[in-house]
Amino acid sequence: MQTGFHMPAEWQQHTRCWMGWPSNAAIWTNGMEEAYQSFAQVVRAISDFEPVSLLVRPADRARAFQLCGGAVEYIDYPLDDSWMRDFGPTFVVSAEGELAGVNWRFNGWGKYPHAHDQHVATHILSAQKITCIDAPLVLEGGSIHVDGAGTVLTTEQCLLHPNRNPQLSREEIESLVLEYTGARKMIWLHQGLKDDDTDGHIDELACFVRPGVVLTMVGTDKDDVDYAPLADNLRVLREASDARGKKLDVVTVEQPRVAYKGSERLSQSYINFYLPNGGVVMPAFNDPARDRAARSIVQDLFPQRKILQLPGQGLAVGGGNIHCITQQQPDPRANMHFTE
Repeated sequence: MQTGFHMPAEWQQHTRCWMGWPSNAAIWTNGMEEAYQSFAQVVRAISDFEPVSLLVRPADRARAFQLCGGAVEYIDYPLDDSWMRDFGPTFVVSAEGELAGVNWRFNGWGKYPHAHDQHVATHILSAQKITCIDAPLVLEGGSIHVDGAGTVLTTEQCLLHPNRNPQLSREEIESLVLEYTGARKMIWLHQGLKDDDTDGHIDELACFVRPGVVLTMVGTDKDDVDYAPLADNLRVLREASDARGKKLDVVTVEQPRVAYKGSERLSQSYINFYLPNGGVVMPAFNDPARDRAARSIVQDLFPQRKILQLPGQGLAVGGGNIHCITQQQPDPRANMHFTE
């Protein structure tokens, strides 16, 4: 990588988690109070494992403090909304133990207001006196996932969508993602979930759980609209090899039961979890049998971590889930080299 930095895997050691408080009432159609409660559950859960820094509009600070408590760092900022994974900095580290943050260009997924959120990454990095690396690419953090050993997962639906970088070819986009994450190989899945407002983010579909091992979501109903795209993603992963030339070990988890917001299908996924130090904070979807099965699979993949499963439908109403509203800041001294 030209900058000399690489993006660590999410399971490596963090110094803190960054989040933003929900702000845009237009998308939280179940009401802001339910959104507040859902976010507060995640904040409190993560803060049991690692420090949480929460950006919040000044007018919302008192309610956030009331629900989240005094263990959280509150930072006033005029948020458009709360998807820290997508507009926050992608933290990277050097072999010498220096921390930096990649500032991707954020355009509100090509469809939503982003006048303030497009500056969150630079605001955080400047305030924390962390080196900022500006990337010449429209990209959201939820559209990529790394193994910390040179491999990136993404989807064609998102990164090649005309509302992101229509002036760039697939090869040019891939080259830039590899350059700014410090990775060597990209694995492209095809389509995301039905009605996923992010145009197929990878963090609803598949993730590395350690180098060479991927967890991916599958369907069981062949008549369901998501069945074929998920089956195709499974095929691609089973045929793929990582940056080290090794075939992937692919673990599957069944998709949650279908739920709707009006006529719109909710994007619900057990993949959309966060890995605080020593833990896993993952969603449940009011589907006891599948929720338990998903928890068991994740526990088997992370046997040394404590699993916390939180109600996820309140977040899904807004268009994402636990991974979407969080952004890890890695400990640079613990992440100086690729995990092999």
